[in-house]
Amino acid sequence: MTANSGSVANGGPDERGSRPRVRTAASVVVPFPRPQPGDRLDLQRLVPQGRSIAIAFLILAAGLAAYTIARQSWIFAVDDVEVSGATPGVTRQVERALAPLAAGRSLLRVDFAEAEVVLEALPTVRAVSFDRAYPHTLRVVVVPERPVAVVRQGSSSWVVSARGRVMATLRDGARPRLPRIWVTKDVRMQVGDIVSGDLRTAIATVVPLRSVGFPGRVATVASTRAGLVLRLRSGLGVRLGEPTDVHLKLAVAARILPLLEAGTLYLDVSVPERPVSGTTLNSQVES
Repeated sequence: MTANSGSVANGGPDERGSRPRVRTAASVVVPFPRPQPGDRLDLQRLVPQGRSIAIAFLILAAGLAAYTIARQSWIFAVDDVEVSGATPGVTRQVERALAPLAAGRSLLRVDFAEAEVVLEALPTVRAVSFDRAYPHTLRVVVVPERPVAVVRQGSSSWVVSARGRVMATLRDGARPRLPRIWVTKDVRMQVGDIVSGDLRTAIATVVPLRSVGFPGRVATVASTRAGLVLRLRSGLGVRLGEPTDVHLKLAVAARILPLLEAGTLYLDVSVPERPVSGTTLNSQVES
């Protein structure tokens, strides 16, 4: 009995026959690496220390103090105003208008928004821009109004810009190269204003003359029942008709005028695809 019991314990055959030996699976232990002290996220290193915060505040305070001192002191006082983009006359107007806002004041204290309002109120100035040239220079770039016509009302005259702004009064006979536009007494003319209505339309008519290379000198611009008519110094009338496609009509007229025969009295480009000229005045053209 003792032997048989040992035989069974060792996995040998018992009384009922042979049986395969059963083996117990071995246990496997996988060790995980222990975290090292240097591998941990040290949040304390990311948070600014009290000393760093204090230094940052000191730098900020010093910068603000330096800026305040510079604004109030003579260190960056405006000693010179450089104006570019304008004629000498407009330059003098700009300098006089800026004097109360900039003379002796620190560059940092010059209010560009205020200066822009003051300068663009000048009837000869369309737009301005500014720049600080340290230590003592204020630079101003001017976009002036462009004169294109003279408006006549009785014995009074005004020069007007391309956008219809009344730039200045004129003495009789001044600006002889600019076309004349006659208006009635009920049309309000005030320096600095922008005109409207038929006068604005007539002014817009002569604006493209330079860009299309118009060969003749325009003496007058008239708005008639038949539409817009340009009267040249030579006496020839150029009928434009309705104030539409003016640039195209002027370009067509500019090509045809050098080809016209002597004695031609009118050129009708109201229909630019079919220009017509004649040596006798057409009742529709004559104003």
